[in-house]
Amino acid sequence: MPKLSVVIPVMNEEANIAPLFEAVRQALEGIDYELIMVDDGSTDGTVETMKKLADERTKILVFNRNFGQTTAMAAGIEEAGGELIVTLDGDLQNDPADIPMMIEKLEKEGWDLVAGRRAKRQDGMFLRKIPSKIANALIRKTTGVYLRDYGCTLKVFRADVAKNLGLYGELHRFIPVLAKMYGAKITEVDVRHHPRIHGESKYGLGRTFRVISDLLLMLFMQKYRTKPMHLFGTLGIPMLGIGVLIDLYLFLVKITGHNIGHRPLLTLGMLLTLGGIQLITAGFIAELIMRTYFESQNKKPYTVKEIYVGQSRQEA
Repeated sequence: MPKLSVVIPVMNEEANIAPLFEAVRQALEGIDYELIMVDDGSTDGTVETMKKLADERTKILVFNRNFGQTTAMAAGIEEAGGELIVTLDGDLQNDPADIPMMIEKLEKEGWDLVAGRRAKRQDGMFLRKIPSKIANALIRKTTGVYLRDYGCTLKVFRADVAKNLGLYGELHRFIPVLAKMYGAKITEVDVRHHPRIHGESKYGLGRTFRVISDLLLMLFMQKYRTKPMHLFGTLGIPMLGIGVLIDLYLFLVKITGHNIGHRPLLTLGMLLTLGGIQLITAGFIAELIMRTYFESQNKKPYTVKEIYVGQSRQEA
């Protein structure tokens, strides 16, 4: 088992592979590490270049098509065998030379996750920096996980934290939130950030709505993953109650001889009643799905950090 596993997802980074390998090897000289490269459906010569430069420390995972950065990262973490796991971008904007400093901070101060914070970010202002600042502020405010930079890929984890993140979809930006849900102790440090020299950025404004939708998922997972009925019931029961009261009022109006067919209140009452029933029903279904998820896979809705068994004492 190596001390460190370095996981790097790449896609169409042919020109960056050679300097990336060299930078990692120089930065980690004297550290027992393995390098796990995950090719996420490259269409250029990225895979061939990696195979030429690979040594006995290197593993290369090649996807048969593009699955996305989060999936590539999850595959690399699953393959990793180190006590500590580092995630790193393959475009050389993160600097591998920061890794030893981050490892030292994690080990000396007892953190479970040390996240990089791009101190002097070398990206475009309007297409990258401003949208990122807005997204970071929104995530901080809504999740209660107070980091300044969620988008920096450079992170150092303890292996048990990394392997229990549950990465799916495009949740790599929310890794600190997932780690906090697991119970990890998190901090962040300033790291270097370099301008991209080769290749093209895979990010743009088009991901803004995906980030918002993933944020809604994170909020649900944080608060209601193991108790979905608390969400659906809290919304559904008041709706149903108000709808039933409106319907009863209109029923009394009707039996007194008044016409209620033209009243908008009738439509509102019906919508609230049906909506409340649907939300409550959705809560029941979500509860059944949640229980099936945990019980069918023998998963637990909690994590145990340590079990201590006391020793018997001999009487003097």
